[in-house]
Amino acid sequence: MELANERCEACHKDSPQVPAEDEQALLEQIPNWKLIEVDGVKRLERVIKVKGWRPAVDLTNRIAELADESGHHPRIVTEWGRVSVQWWTHAIKGLHRNDFVMAAKVDTLLVDE
Repeated sequence: MELANERCEACHKDSPQVPAEDEQALLEQIPNWKLIEVDGVKRLERVIKVKGWRPAVDLTNRIAELADESGHHPRIVTEWGRVSVQWWTHAIKGLHRNDFVMAAKVDTLLVDE
């Protein structure tokens, strides 16, 4: 996974959003993620099914640690049997390459799931 090997870069209000014509090529590298829109803001979303409550909490904690290490934090909803993750960049109100990188990094956490 090429994206998973990249590092996040600091984003600011003037950081560029991913151009619409590049979104599909990036999505192909993270096929389990979908592009959604919430209040006019594009986001990446994945719902990950796990076996019960404790695995959901454990996965949430691993994602939280990854986010802290990268300085980029998602929306995470933890429920019995599933964890929903959404990535977008608040500063630019949309998708930055970092969001695709972080989605790919989350996928690497699931190898043993």
